[in-house]
Amino acid sequence: MKIGIMVEGQEGLTWERWFAVAGQVEAFGLDSLWRSDHFFSVMGRTERESLEAWVSLTALAQKTTRIGFGPLVSPMTFRHPALLARMAAAVDRLASGRLTLGIGAGWNEAEHAAYGITLPPLKERMDRLEEGISVIRALWQGGPVDLGGPYYPLRGATLTPLPLQQPGPPLLIGGDGELRLLAIVARYADEWNSHAPGPDAYRAKRARLEEHCRKVGRNPDEIRRSRMGGLLIAADSREVMNRARWFKQFLTELADVPEDRVIEALKAKSWLVGTPEEIAQQLGPWSAAGVQRVMLQYYDLDDHEGLGLLAQVARAVA
Repeated sequence: MKIGIMVEGQEGLTWERWFAVAGQVEAFGLDSLWRSDHFFSVMGRTERESLEAWVSLTALAQKTTRIGFGPLVSPMTFRHPALLARMAAAVDRLASGRLTLGIGAGWNEAEHAAYGITLPPLKERMDRLEEGISVIRALWQGGPVDLGGPYYPLRGATLTPLPLQQPGPPLLIGGDGELRLLAIVARYADEWNSHAPGPDAYRAKRARLEEHCRKVGRNPDEIRRSRMGGLLIAADSREVMNRARWFKQFLTELADVPEDRVIEALKAKSWLVGTPEEIAQQLGPWSAAGVQRVMLQYYDLDDHEGLGLLAQVARAVA
């Protein structure tokens, strides 16, 4: 199993923190670095800094040399897919072919309303996601491209230069919706990123994805399987408790949770919580369920010691 770091870039990310975390992730030999694509804190903490996703990914391409990276995920509602295709192609070249393009349908109502961005009903969002993927994939072949879809029609559109990776950067699709989303994953994705709340739930989602793959005649093993989830890691049990107190202050969802119940509350949300040895053990059932890579949400961006501890986990589960 590969281990990557996922940064919630709208919860206090600065350039200094971004570059420091990137340097540690690369130096410690972790697999990859990912970040969310949001405009402001999804916890309601509007005072927290929020570094624009694609600007930060462009800088990351130049600041690192080894790790894979990408958005987890960019909502199709935020940018026209032709623009997203151009941005991804440029960053992929800048990074010597290390970009994975993570995309989703969009979900945050408050964020869309604040910036005057239309958030269509769910069915239309799924339609737009699927059509947007077709636009991106077609443009990555250079063009000229003519597409007559209802949302993103193209007329003689071209893209140069092309992405370094061909036929384009791997396409990661995030989500677990069994009817439409996993059907889109089966048709188009190179990687499926799940948020399933436990290994048993994940197995059920994976089985549903495999059903969709059979319907379209695709081998499900062609799709890389990953999961995003929370992480609390510390060197020993005493430090685990100290870290829990930090999380209680940082995560608004824990505001009403008694201090001695924080760890229990996080575990109930399928977080990985504990020492490196305990984290490695907790990853075992996920690996047995078929997860090949985890992107672990890392909230305390000033805690570089924790990244070193996570590197121990990565060596243990490699």
